[in-house]
Amino acid sequence: MDQQDEAQRNSEKVLMALDQISQTIDVMSSVVTRLRKYVQQQSTAKQGELQAEMRPDRVLH
Repeated sequence: MDQQDEAQRNSEKVLMALDQISQTIDVMSSVVTRLRKYVQQQSTAKQGELQAEMRPDRVLH
């Protein structure tokens, strides 16, 4: 095997690794987006609960 073949194989390995990293980043970005939406929904729901508890017409027992 000469140096050109080895350089070609190394380039292919690097490109494959970069493709895998890119795919991993895409998946992680998707996970972060879903988590962000979940946290925002939870925050909105919690704010709604707090506002309901603070109604002036609410009767405390």
